[in-house]
Amino acid sequence: MESFHTRFSAWTPFSNKSLNRQLFQERVALISHWFDLWTNKQRQEFLFTIFSRCTKSQLRFVQDWFSERMEVAKVDFSTVLPRFISLYIFSFLNPKDLCAAAQVSWPWKFLAEQDCLWMPKCVKFGWFLPFTPANNEYGAWKHHYIACVSTLDWLTPREAADIYGTLNEPKREDEELQERQREKCLRKIIWEKIALRKKELFKVRPPWVSGTCCSRLLQSQGQPQLSQSLRDQLGLHEALEKQLVLASAEALPKRSNVSGSHSYPLLSKKNQHGVYKNDDSCSYAFLPHFILISSRIPAYEMVVESVKSGVISVVYEHSGMTLETLFDRIEKALDGWKAKSIGIFSDGDSREINLLQGYKIGIKNLLKPEVRDFWEKLGSYVATEEEGGHVDFFVPLGASEAGIEVLSQLSQLTGTFFTAPTGIATGSYQHILSDWLGPLERTPPCIYFSELKLQTWCNFTDFLEDSLRSVRKLLRPFFRELQKSISGRMIGQFMFDTMSVASILNNQEVARALADGLTELSKEDSERNVIEDNSQNTKSSLSKNDLNFEVLVKLERKLQMDSAEKRTRVVKELLQSERKYVQTLEIVRDVYVTPLKAALSSNRAILSAANIQIIFSDILQILSLNRQFLDNLRDRLQEWGPAHCVGEIVIKFGSQLNTYTNFFNNYPIVLKTIEKCREMVPAFRAFLKRHDKTIVTKMLSLPELLLYPSRRFEEYINLLYALRLHTPAEHVDRGDLTTAIDQIKKYKSYIDQMKQNVSMKDQLSDIQRMIGGCPTLSEVNRYLIKVQDVAQLHCCEEEISFSLRLYEHIHDLSLFLFNDALLVSSRGTSHTPFERTTKTIYQFVASVALHRLLVEDIPDSKYVKNAFILQGPKHEWICATEVEDDKFLWLSVLQNAIKSSMEK
Repeated sequence: MESFHTRFSAWTPFSNKSLNRQLFQERVALISHWFDLWTNKQRQEFLFTIFSRCTKSQLRFVQDWFSERMEVAKVDFSTVLPRFISLYIFSFLNPKDLCAAAQVSWPWKFLAEQDCLWMPKCVKFGWFLPFTPANNEYGAWKHHYIACVSTLDWLTPREAADIYGTLNEPKREDEELQERQREKCLRKIIWEKIALRKKELFKVRPPWVSGTCCSRLLQSQGQPQLSQSLRDQLGLHEALEKQLVLASAEALPKRSNVSGSHSYPLLSKKNQHGVYKNDDSCSYAFLPHFILISSRIPAYEMVVESVKSGVISVVYEHSGMTLETLFDRIEKALDGWKAKSIGIFSDGDSREINLLQGYKIGIKNLLKPEVRDFWEKLGSYVATEEEGGHVDFFVPLGASEAGIEVLSQLSQLTGTFFTAPTGIATGSYQHILSDWLGPLERTPPCIYFSELKLQTWCNFTDFLEDSLRSVRKLLRPFFRELQKSISGRMIGQFMFDTMSVASILNNQEVARALADGLTELSKEDSERNVIEDNSQNTKSSLSKNDLNFEVLVKLERKLQMDSAEKRTRVVKELLQSERKYVQTLEIVRDVYVTPLKAALSSNRAILSAANIQIIFSDILQILSLNRQFLDNLRDRLQEWGPAHCVGEIVIKFGSQLNTYTNFFNNYPIVLKTIEKCREMVPAFRAFLKRHDKTIVTKMLSLPELLLYPSRRFEEYINLLYALRLHTPAEHVDRGDLTTAIDQIKKYKSYIDQMKQNVSMKDQLSDIQRMIGGCPTLSEVNRYLIKVQDVAQLHCCEEEISFSLRLYEHIHDLSLFLFNDALLVSSRGTSHTPFERTTKTIYQFVASVALHRLLVEDIPDSKYVKNAFILQGPKHEWICATEVEDDKFLWLSVLQNAIKSSMEK
């Protein structure tokens, strides 16, 4: 029995299981200790000995243990996933990538040639097979696609324009020759770069790359275009360097492949919706309204808050955007759906729309390729005119012939109805409450906005903008992570709650005035309907070849009377607005000048005679000039008739505008004198405290009253354009009105240039103070376009393949893009003890002229997202944005800025 109990081991008691288990664990621990002390070779010999003694079941146990705990490093997904999932993955590839994927392996070739992948690509271009493939046959659609592509007639843009024509403005012979020379130079540079690229690829090509066309194509997508050392070796002179910079800007990715992907798009939601709409016509009733609001609008947060529920609103930055990025915002907001109507609430006048910085849409630039492409795309997202779709401009384009021509060309270009206010009502954005062009069921302000809130905003725009400046400064840091439209709505709601707008409804006088106004509007609508009915009856009679001479005569008389009535209304509006303007100037005389001069003559002077002369002499001369202009208008309107003229009065007024020139030239000195006297003369400080912002001054201060002369000229131009619009071509006054418009328009451009210079100077000074160690930024015609926060990256190993490079975040940078240079600064955060808010600190790093800046995109990979390279003559930065949209917006704006700097 003792030999039976110890037959497996002389030291292991077989009968005692607990002791047996204890001794086994001790020996396993001892062997493990020895195993830790052995070398790698000894461990391998030990494992070989152990595995050679194992049975098949034990080896199977080891294999199962590894398969459960160790993941497979590499596996072909097409051999593991179901076939329909693999086909869905391949459906995102474009035809070129599908052909490249077919060369990887036999399973990939079988999947990449399936008809379900190639048939949609052929059908999209209208290419159909002339036969039906057999059940087990595949690859027929792929061969058909290749055959159709190989037989296409490729035309250059110049050849296509010669054959089919173009809508662009024709170029002169010298411009055509210059463009041909530029294309020739660019073609030469491209071929040189291709030759250099081939040499670089041949030097760094890995041994596993076959060197075929496809492999070289796949690898070159991630290679830098031109390194710094290679750029120095080439010794590029200035002209060639500019061409290279322009070529690098042209090579930046568009929205479809900004992340480095070249996927083939599937059926979009827009197309799905279009199919559904054809199947069910009732779906039109569920189309949303869409409103686009510019940040340049004063107190735009309150406009956002006025938007009705159910209306899609998008707030966009006026500066630092392009038409491409703006349309991308619209496309994302609509999410593939069409809109019943689209409203555009932006800055502008009666001739053009100030849509974006550098993009004033008017007659001159409407047919430019990028502008035309934007409006054509926008028109495709609006319901058709038969379904009641329209685009509404909250800009008084209907008040001038040039504006109506813009609307007409946009309607012809897109096939969509465009409308705008006539702009007869003057004041701060009061034109949106006036009449609108076109037979609309409801006016656009009623479609998109709450009428009470919008009317409150129109009446108090200037005051609300002043209040919101401080509100934005306090609240916007807390909304930094939110969308701009959401933060704008929250700030606007805060302002409306503070103002207690609901109390306005309790005012019976206001309610009675609104009722009377609605009654008058209903009468005008009824008269307008009579005119429309008469015009429709006339058209029907003409179509039947039964011309009724009496009906035509009545219609012509009615139209002439309507035109004369509107012309009279415009003249009355000119007189009324001029009377209000003169009354405002008289406030300065009666409230400020008269008491100050009286105190001076009574030997109790508040201000010296010299200071009174500096501050008030120019404004009093303006008052005298406009008082005379008002008297002339009043005399002419007392005996007003359809044949009377007002253009000669305006021409006489325009010939005396040197009075305004003296005022605007001395305007900065006047403001500085007021501030200096306020600080140094206690009596004048007390005088301003008693009179500023009282009921007599309409709750305005003296500097605010001095703003009115600069704002009046915009109203002059709008009213004169509206007057010329309703003046017949054969009228005597039409030529004088055109001359007067040119006079006032020329002088307004002078005022706008002065405003722009002051604004740009202040903006550059603020940036220079904000950035530590910043050099002087004040330059002629320099202005800020956009500021972008990025992360600076560093490549750990540049010798490995580009798609496998690892990057580390080393600094936070802020890129200040000007129209002629790029300023790079580091960005840090400073925390204050016992405070939640933080302070951002900027430190100057470098600045690069745009004509010497190379920009290169870095496609997204497993290790980096939203990255790009900025390369100057001495520095290079690898940057990355937080989200893809920021990268797309930045590259688009930077590309346009580089092109603009090259054209100068």
